[in-house]
Amino acid sequence: MLHGFRYAAPRSRSELLDLLAEHGDHAKVLAGGTDLLVNIRGGNMKPGLVIDVKRVEGYGGLAWDPAEGLSLLPAATINDVLRDKRVRANFPLLAVCAQDLASYQIRNRATVIGNVVNASPCSDMAPALLCLGARAEIASARGSRSVLFSEFFTGVKKTVLAKDEILERIVVPASAAGTKGEYRKLKRINGHDLGIVGVAIARKNGSLRIAVSSAAPTPVLVAGLPGTASVDEAVAAVLAAVSPISDVRCTKEYRLFMIETFVRRLMEEMK
Repeated sequence: MLHGFRYAAPRSRSELLDLLAEHGDHAKVLAGGTDLLVNIRGGNMKPGLVIDVKRVEGYGGLAWDPAEGLSLLPAATINDVLRDKRVRANFPLLAVCAQDLASYQIRNRATVIGNVVNASPCSDMAPALLCLGARAEIASARGSRSVLFSEFFTGVKKTVLAKDEILERIVVPASAAGTKGEYRKLKRINGHDLGIVGVAIARKNGSLRIAVSSAAPTPVLVAGLPGTASVDEAVAAVLAAVSPISDVRCTKEYRLFMIETFVRRLMEEMK
């Protein structure tokens, strides 16, 4: 039997934040719903209230500011990212990671913010956001705050968000425009599947950033490497930062092997 819950679709930001302030402990935010609805149907989540944010004024799509950069809003879908010429021209790594997320039908519903708020270690969008130095703009009725994505994830399915807060905007800084990047994802099958391991590498202005998914309780960022770092130095830095486990999808040893393999391949391809 399906779990019953109340549904709200606020039209204004103030109404949304008031609902979260009042019901935060028992509420779940619905954007795309590709994870939330599955979890409710499976009995893994039993919210008293589901708050749909797609109708909130100003929460749809993407926005671009030459000084600030790219803003991804709560209702911006993965396909919105893929269709946007500004994203493809300025932040191609975002598009590469988005393309590897599930199927076209899922990407048409799934949102970028939903993908990262879910805080899965195998998030497809997290590696790009980490590599590009994105920040999370968080809001509640108590006020707003900003957190770098390198500090946003705190554990498996856990983030810095409080119960009454919403990730209102992801900002990819204008300074990251033009960053050269690539992403590789290992799956159990050829097609649409969760990542066993994902590795993203970004180069710009003489620096190298590497992000890895499915290799620790949270997506991992290795930053501060010089652009002149050798392949062996990059591999050593990444392997020192990850802590993969063995599970039903893969062994720890195979994850470590594929992380090294992907780092070596991407480093060679991006020379």
